[in-house]
Amino acid sequence: MEKDAEKLLVQLQILNQQLQSILTQKQTLMLHITEIDQAVEEIKEGSGKVFSIIGPVLIEKDKKSIKKDLEERKEETELRIKTIEKHEKMLKDKIKEIQEKFAEMQPTLGTSE
Repeated sequence: MEKDAEKLLVQLQILNQQLQSILTQKQTLMLHITEIDQAVEEIKEGSGKVFSIIGPVLIEKDKKSIKKDLEERKEETELRIKTIEKHEKMLKDKIKEIQEKFAEMQPTLGTSE
């Protein structure tokens, strides 16, 4: 029985590490969306030339095309966040399931069979 509990604890640790990793990814993507929103706002309010970075080169572009590019990036990023959120929910459900199994085992741990 203790070996089963050890297995569950190892699984729980692995799942928690995976959860932490995807939460970090999600936070990074959400920060990226904030940056995109700020860039779009600057383009709307700004009254100068607008440039885009392509590799190591800055290229002048019109505001419309840069705004469109930013909106597309935002949509792609939002889709990635939704995918991560589905994975996050699945991991949380699995963690809860393992925690419940472990809690059920607690009364029997330490007793010899």
